Amino acid sequence: PPQVADELVKVQVALSNIAGKRERIKILFKKIEDVIKYLDPQYIDRMAVPDTMKLQFILAEEQGIPSRVALLEQVKNLQPVLDSACIQAVPDHAAKLQRLSQIQIQQQEQCKQFSNDVKMLLEDYNKT
Repeated sequence: PPQVADELVKVQVALSNIAGKRERIKILFKKIEDVIKYLDPQYIDRMAVPDTMKLQFILAEEQGIPSRVALLEQVKNLQPVLDSACIQAVPDHAAKLQRLSQIQIQQQEQCKQFSNDVKMLLEDYNKT
């Protein structure tokens, strides 16, 4: 470990010497802090919305917070219903529901055809 530290110091000194001799590298070293700042994921949030604006937004929403809390408590109270076995079994019944839906569509088509047939028969009866 002491040898590694000595080697790191030598590398740092060498980099500083190189940077001191070359103006462009010197400028780049100064810009590294800016680059690191720009790469920070929260940089855009800080730049886009100042803290005072965030505070004003929170204060403006203050009146709506209790109603949202009440709604969240209601969801929390109803959570056991969503976790019940009946609700959990819904995906298992999807195939059966699909089959029943197809049967209903067929029955609607048959009913429509039957209604048309009865209508034609009544029209024929009324003509005679």
